[in-house]
Amino acid sequence: MNILINLINGIMHIDKYLSLIVQQYGILTYAILFLIIFCETGLVVTPFLPGDSMIFAAGAMAAIGSMNLFTLFIVIYIAAVLGDTVNYHIGKKIGRSILEKEEVRFINKEHLKKAQKFYEKHGSMTIVLARFIPIIRTFAPFVAGIGEMNYSKFIPYNMIGGGMWVSLFLCGGYYFGNLSFVKEHFSYILIAIIIISLLPGVIVFIKENGRKNK
Repeated sequence: MNILINLINGIMHIDKYLSLIVQQYGILTYAILFLIIFCETGLVVTPFLPGDSMIFAAGAMAAIGSMNLFTLFIVIYIAAVLGDTVNYHIGKKIGRSILEKEEVRFINKEHLKKAQKFYEKHGSMTIVLARFIPIIRTFAPFVAGIGEMNYSKFIPYNMIGGGMWVSLFLCGGYYFGNLSFVKEHFSYILIAIIIISLLPGVIVFIKENGRKNK
């Protein structure tokens, strides 16, 4: 329970924690950001990591000169693309056996099923759209691997989706992260970002339920 509380607290005050990390680790902060984004997108057991808010906060740090915007983009973009690539190959290798098991430790099968439905509905575009939906973002490349989506078809969607995702949140933080209103209500802004990110998934869920009822 304490771990969950600490995680939520860390996400809600990610700007302050990132500032402390920059002060303490300097250039190694880029490596820490790379690791966090890579794990969130590349490992199906870590969908809880704060990708959106971390990138937004990093953009805000770049705006005040604490980090370099171009370097941030390159580092986070590579992490996002590599993460999805690794996740895809994991899904291709062991995804089927995981789906067949009734219960899998550390993996929420409900999240996996939702990602699968999302993939079945949107096809290849899922790899782009899922970038903007927490949790689904982590499971989408895994499901694409299970569905044996051709890798040569997967990689361009992966690169485009990764570029759009990183650009949106990094530039959002860079241009708006240091506004007085945003700084004073940073936690609420992050909640708003999470809610907006979840909206596409909620809309799909409502539509699917409507069809079932009909």
